[in-house]
Amino acid sequence: MLDAVVVGAGPNGLTAAVELARRGFSVALFEAKGTVGGGSRTEELTLPGFRHDPCAAAHPLGINSPAFRALPLERYGLEWLHAELPMAHPFLDGSAAVLSRSVAETAASFGPRDAGAYRRLVEPFLPKWDTLVRDFMSLPRTALPRDPVTLARFGLAGLPPSTWLTRRFRDEPARTLFAGLVGHVMAPLNGLGTGAVGLVFALAAHARGWPVARGGSQAVSDALAAYLKDLGGALHTDYEVKRLDDLPPARAYVFDTSPTALARIAGLGNYYEGFRYGAAAFKIDYALDGPVPWTAPEARAAGTVQIGADSAEIGAALRAASRDGRAPERPFLITVQPGVVDPGRAPAGQQVFWAYGHVPNGWTGDLTDVIERQLERFAPGFRDRVLARAIAGPAELAVRNANYVGGDIATGAASGLQLLLRPRLSLSPYSTPHPAVYLCSSATPPGPGVHGMSGHNAAKAVWRNLRGRD
Repeated sequence: MLDAVVVGAGPNGLTAAVELARRGFSVALFEAKGTVGGGSRTEELTLPGFRHDPCAAAHPLGINSPAFRALPLERYGLEWLHAELPMAHPFLDGSAAVLSRSVAETAASFGPRDAGAYRRLVEPFLPKWDTLVRDFMSLPRTALPRDPVTLARFGLAGLPPSTWLTRRFRDEPARTLFAGLVGHVMAPLNGLGTGAVGLVFALAAHARGWPVARGGSQAVSDALAAYLKDLGGALHTDYEVKRLDDLPPARAYVFDTSPTALARIAGLGNYYEGFRYGAAAFKIDYALDGPVPWTAPEARAAGTVQIGADSAEIGAALRAASRDGRAPERPFLITVQPGVVDPGRAPAGQQVFWAYGHVPNGWTGDLTDVIERQLERFAPGFRDRVLARAIAGPAELAVRNANYVGGDIATGAASGLQLLLRPRLSLSPYSTPHPAVYLCSSATPPGPGVHGMSGHNAAKAVWRNLRGRD
């Protein structure tokens, strides 16, 4: 009998399997697709030689992850590449706000009236960032806070809605960039805890940047898989699990799946019936014949570029997709251009480009023209650079990854209490009514992103339970 079986080879499933194998447990991992990766894959989606990331592309949480930083992933081929600027947010007049590794450079891009306010917001947390991020991404049931005072101060700043936090800014550049940071979790700006979302992304950039993985996001998954094999773990692909009886006998079963899929497979009935899925993504991967013709010079040097004319436009787009049930007329876009630092992702002189906007869960329309009109506002002539497109609406995203129910790439709405209490109100969110079954996907704390911490936290709950039985 195995000690643990893990279902789903996304970053969290791989991390859970690695953490258990590192501690001497026998582990087997089963993945329905032909390759590992989940939300961290790289494929030729458009033309030969253009290597795209179907989901995650930039990794501010990956490089800052306490779980990843404790593993020898560089030994297995993972290399982080940093653009000159982690992120830029261009405006219609050709200027831009930036999120730089330097707090001073970032603050200066907001203008003199908000530079001091921004520095006072982030500088108290930066010296203690490593401890703060570890505390923030863990739970009291898995790890007691090492610095509860700093964590409490962070909570006081971040638990209110981001719209409260940004009242300290007087001008639009700072408000707009911060609104865009919140938009990365597809949450309305006035939701509980959204201030913390923006703060985490800003602090992550200042601490270690927003890198891409050389060769594509698949490198993260491949490094985890290679390490798992070296630890003696077994990895099986093309193996779809429909019920627990499909799996070999084990003392624990750990699922990197959506809560509803876990309930169906493990026979948990309506245990997760209150779990909400959130807004969906509409994503386009582009093969371009050259760089994006951004008007703002800063955007040409940034790995990630946020698109939204101002904070009001971003807020309206997020409300439309998350609350109003309609596609926005001017969507907030997150874009990544890996070619500014990793030219090998496309043939010489050409580039891959990644963009998505937000639409209602399960939406069936086509947002391509709307997205490209939005891009043209900030990069006139963009359409002339397009060689090919790979378009994925909510239905296509759900086919690519079963965890993306209705196209929700966060595996659950990151809004309201569910931003903090996932997948349900519980002191042990990784456990289920079945004593041997656990959940480790992005539906559990700390939530979405390629960071492996949900898998790490779930694995800790599993190994404590197994050792307790021993």
